[in-house]
Amino acid sequence: MPADIDVVAHVVKTIAQTAIANEDYFCDLDSVVGDGDFGYSLARGFERLLDQWDGLSRADVASFLKDVAMVASSRIGGSSGPIWGTGFLRASLVARKAETLDTLTIVAMLRSGIEGIMARGGAQLGDKTLLDALAPLADALEQGAAAGESTPELLARAVAVTTAAAEATKDMQAMRGRAAYTGERSIGSVDAGATAIAVIMRAIAADWPSENQAE
Repeated sequence: MPADIDVVAHVVKTIAQTAIANEDYFCDLDSVVGDGDFGYSLARGFERLLDQWDGLSRADVASFLKDVAMVASSRIGGSSGPIWGTGFLRASLVARKAETLDTLTIVAMLRSGIEGIMARGGAQLGDKTLLDALAPLADALEQGAAAGESTPELLARAVAVTTAAAEATKDMQAMRGRAAYTGERSIGSVDAGATAIAVIMRAIAADWPSENQAE
């Protein structure tokens, strides 16, 4: 799954557009046990990102992701801003040290983002958050790379794993955010953040630049 600044920018724009397009859906999911503003916060923040799109650095992947992180941290409302901002920032630090942006580098970027989010928000795997889809995604890409899978195969694996992981949050009890106050009532509904990761992954896979789908 080779990537460069153009591919990374395309992926980030897909994330932004998908968050905006699914604002109501993500809000509906969040309203079951949360405060219902998750979709709104993401959509408004990513709208600001697209408004500033042409001003984001294209010097290299690290600089671009750092700029994305700054906008996400300051423009996405609620707890989502620090979470997404931290994820992008930690990914940029890994990209800065990488010689090439191959699948294993992407895995390292994801894992660094996960570690940063855990440190920033105090969440752990199993707490019913977006981490419960991000961590399986990183593992799936690493396994696919080890198996020598092509980019289309890796993308298909990523979609399947994140979809299943998001669905699995239905059996978890929320331990973070507003949903945590509902206790056992949070069991039985999927987590909005984890589901957002699955929805975004499907959009990324569907619109991955064709020239990067060669084995």
